[in-house]
Amino acid sequence: MKTVLVACKTVEDELKMALDKCGVEYPIEWLESGLHAVPKNLNSKLQEILDNIQADRVLVVLGFCGNSIQDIKAGNFELIIPRVDDCISLLLGSVKKRTEVSREHSAYFLTDGWLRGERNIWVEYQRTLEKYGEKRAQSIAKSMFGHYRSLCLLDCGAIPIDKLVEDTKIMAETLNLEQKVIPATVEYIQKLLTGPWLEENFIVKKPGETIVVEDLYL
Repeated sequence: MKTVLVACKTVEDELKMALDKCGVEYPIEWLESGLHAVPKNLNSKLQEILDNIQADRVLVVLGFCGNSIQDIKAGNFELIIPRVDDCISLLLGSVKKRTEVSREHSAYFLTDGWLRGERNIWVEYQRTLEKYGEKRAQSIAKSMFGHYRSLCLLDCGAIPIDKLVEDTKIMAETLNLEQKVIPATVEYIQKLLTGPWLEENFIVKKPGETIVVEDLYL
């Protein structure tokens, strides 16, 4: 049975770690992380990729991401997608865990892969700073991130966490957020790679079926 992965570049490090842990190799079609900024663009690109895949099974390493997977149609293959709202919940192991950590730390989450993306909070802040100056940039940042207390760096061991801590130190200080390192995991991704694909954890569509809004209930 031929299996193909479609994955967001945001979780590239974590996916490679999970593949290594599982001892499997699959072809990967990558989605650029910047597509998350406009869910309909992510939806269109995902469908475009799926329409050009010849396989028996496609595993999508992605969350719902603003319901961007709604109306996605499987090709001549079984389509399997994690039942999580986004990649943060995927890396924390569940939506429940993400909710608990968010509540405890009033957290804005960050990974190294997300920081490498072409659209992230630090890139946007620098653009705002260049366009409007420091005072206006700080005011905009406060309105966007004032309800967060922590910049939570997810650590599942895919990269040295010390590097991410150093890379985000100025960011945390500028946005007035406390840096915290939160343990993460690639276990959910490993389940996606190997199965079994239980309904409570995955959306599973037969060839030709379409993801409907009822599938997106968590």
